[in-house]
Amino acid sequence: MNLVITLIAAMLLGAGFVLQQHAAEQAPQAHFLRLALLGDLIRRRRWLLGIAVMVSGQLASAWAVSHLALTLAEPLLSTNLLFALALAVPLSGQRLRITEAAGAIILAGGVAALSVAKTTTAPSLSFGSKSGWFGAAVIAGIAAVFVYAGLRNSGRLRATLTGTAAGLVFGISDALTRRTVQIIETHPFHVLLTTWPGYSVVGAGLVGVWLMQSAFNSAPLHASLPGISAAEPLAGIALGVVVFGDSIRISPPLLALQAAGVIALVGGVILVARAPALSQLKHAAEVAVHPQRALQAQREPGRREDSSAETPAEDGQEIAKPVASRTGTHAPPEP
Repeated sequence: MNLVITLIAAMLLGAGFVLQQHAAEQAPQAHFLRLALLGDLIRRRRWLLGIAVMVSGQLASAWAVSHLALTLAEPLLSTNLLFALALAVPLSGQRLRITEAAGAIILAGGVAALSVAKTTTAPSLSFGSKSGWFGAAVIAGIAAVFVYAGLRNSGRLRATLTGTAAGLVFGISDALTRRTVQIIETHPFHVLLTTWPGYSVVGAGLVGVWLMQSAFNSAPLHASLPGISAAEPLAGIALGVVVFGDSIRISPPLLALQAAGVIALVGGVILVARAPALSQLKHAAEVAVHPQRALQAQREPGRREDSSAETPAEDGQEIAKPVASRTGTHAPPEP
């Protein structure tokens, strides 16, 4: 049952990412990392729908990370990329290429390898300690470095760097969510209001959403989603080990399987996220709503149009055409 809820959470998260990115990319890029970006997005229906879907996924993922070890829940949640691709393909009108299909298989294989390594019985090590929260501060510092690098760049590189920072913050949020649920299950609810994890998980979630929207605003989805989908499980798995004591199998075959699973997870995410379907969402929407504008955007700058082509009239205006007389001369247009 917990595995089913985790996959449902991944599906909702993937759908929410696609809907949010489509709206965020149309916002002014001058609003990057500014609160004005959220002010602009909150007036867009598709973005609000994406937020609602993502929040539903976050609630389901909160159940997942509190009832499964982060070393198992995080790889399963990373399959949100597959669900995002499944939604982006019909929206963009693009076909799934062999590389993306192979990436999906590799990603699923990585998740399976990590799941098998987690469930197999073998000697294990546990490092859980309250002092492990220092690791969250280290991860937050790394995320700040990525944000600073994103500010100094633009376009796809900015989206990749900022998306990676968002993924790291979401990984911290997952660990904080697990701790928050532990407090709720073992203490009265009012105790949560007097402890730091409850407030921290709200703050981390808001920062993660802010960074993610800024990444979506900078470039198409295929530039930011790899960083988000790969950094979040890596950060979550690391905190699961150092904070909560999630076990690590130490036999050589299982260590090799876990390493292969992590490599396949990251590699599959990158291959799937490069799908044209994830980079053509905005263009597909423009073609559907403004086909002439989308056609003009594809033309080379400075290219002159054929003089024989008809120019559409502006609203409320008529195009004056010369009227040929019987004698072959052209009469001036009537006023």
